[in-house]
Amino acid sequence: MYFKSKYHSPIGVFTLVCDVNQNLVGCWLEGQKYFQDQIQSEIIINDNLAIFEKTKYWLDRYFRGEKPEISELQLLPKGSEFRLRIWQILCEIPYGEVITYGDIAKKIAKERGNDKMSAQAVGGAVGHNPICIIIPCHRVIGANGKLTGYAGGVENKIKLLEHENLYRKLKYR
Repeated sequence: MYFKSKYHSPIGVFTLVCDVNQNLVGCWLEGQKYFQDQIQSEIIINDNLAIFEKTKYWLDRYFRGEKPEISELQLLPKGSEFRLRIWQILCEIPYGEVITYGDIAKKIAKERGNDKMSAQAVGGAVGHNPICIIIPCHRVIGANGKLTGYAGGVENKIKLLEHENLYRKLKYR
């Protein structure tokens, strides 16, 4: 069983989902691709859980321009071992910085002892990130600084990068 709550942000409404142990398993923007794709159980509305209060407070601070730590929240995204590793790497991207899909692919290849890894495979895992903004998939860009897709819509990726003063730093928008 899972619980959900809504969060109204400057870029739209988010659905927050947690498990019975109050681990955050989802933070999706309304209309986002792959919305709740890993959750196959019943989801009950419950706005009074501590994890939702903490997450909303975290998001409030983020949208005020503060830099809350990811570690403040109990996250438990659901995915394959590969996706979980990619999302872990996303959590390591500091505020004010971006990384490319290719950079992540190189890191994974090195960890696995391979010569290379597909940036497209990395892109697929990034796109399925179930806890957007908090796990900062919006900080991943294409080669040469190009913006690429975003499950929440490229226009929202731009808004998030602008919010973090990153968009104007990109060479090829």
